[in-house]
Amino acid sequence: MNTKRWIALVAAAVLLVISLVINSAFSVLQSDFTSGFDDWTGMDQTALSERVVEPGDASNRIAVLNVDGAIQDTGEASVFAAAGYNHDLFMEQLQAVKEDSSVKGVVLQVNSPGGGVVESAQIHDKIKEIQEETGKPLYVSMGAMAASGGYYIAAPAEKIFVSEETLTGSIGVIMQSVNYGELAERYGIDFVTIKSGPYKDILSPTREMTEEERALLQDMLDSSYEEFVDVIEEGRDMTEAEVKEYADGRIMNGRQAVEANLADDFGFAEDVIQAMRDDFDLADGEVFEYGAGDNWSSLFAMKAGSFFGMDMETKFISDMLSQNSGPRMMYLYGEN
Repeated sequence: MNTKRWIALVAAAVLLVISLVINSAFSVLQSDFTSGFDDWTGMDQTALSERVVEPGDASNRIAVLNVDGAIQDTGEASVFAAAGYNHDLFMEQLQAVKEDSSVKGVVLQVNSPGGGVVESAQIHDKIKEIQEETGKPLYVSMGAMAASGGYYIAAPAEKIFVSEETLTGSIGVIMQSVNYGELAERYGIDFVTIKSGPYKDILSPTREMTEEERALLQDMLDSSYEEFVDVIEEGRDMTEAEVKEYADGRIMNGRQAVEANLADDFGFAEDVIQAMRDDFDLADGEVFEYGAGDNWSSLFAMKAGSFFGMDMETKFISDMLSQNSGPRMMYLYGEN
């Protein structure tokens, strides 16, 4: 390896270490300082805020929820984190919808390539719980993309609306890993692995996968795939054969989704809200959205992110630091 390449590798390593240190320091600062400030001011750190979208009868309301971005639980966001989907916050919003008797209907706006198998199942199960225990209807408005896990969470809806340009479908499960064993060998890097069983380092990035390992993982994915198919069967009132005609990972547009009975009608968010009003006698009902709690912690994170800027380099570091260290099963289409 030549000198320039070594210098580049060392510089990248130093940048990563500095980023980790700064990120950790600000996380501690945010946690200690802002929580104390919230206690002093009496602000509720967990309460959800509400923003009225269309004024009306506050006793008959339509809640608009948003899933925007990859459906992943990446932990507590730091001051450097890019804005996007927050799994814990969204689950809190679903619980609030369930408990609020003034909410008579829910519009779920989905703009997502999908995400984790576990997180998608959590959302799906919570939606089913709300429907079964409260009887509150849920309509889905699909945005530019509602694929894989984005479709999984939409499946229980009473109605799914798309635009003709919406990308949806991608029904299936994927698990990926990078094998850089040959590259490491070329540069004289040797990996030493001590393990308690033959499959402990399954999907190791330093060696080829064995056929036995591939069979084990395929069995896992097949099980999650069948669960995905069952969810659509139940939610869309389709047979297994009807679902599997399209459940081969293919992506489709909104028109194709309606033709395949995977969606019901065309419309944008405002059309879906109007359909909810018309179908459930909510013509005069208030329409509102949830937001994060109005506390100092939220303000600090927002202002700090604005102060430091979210340029491409910072976003890359943030994404890199938030990714899980190992491969996992995903209901996901494309890159997240």
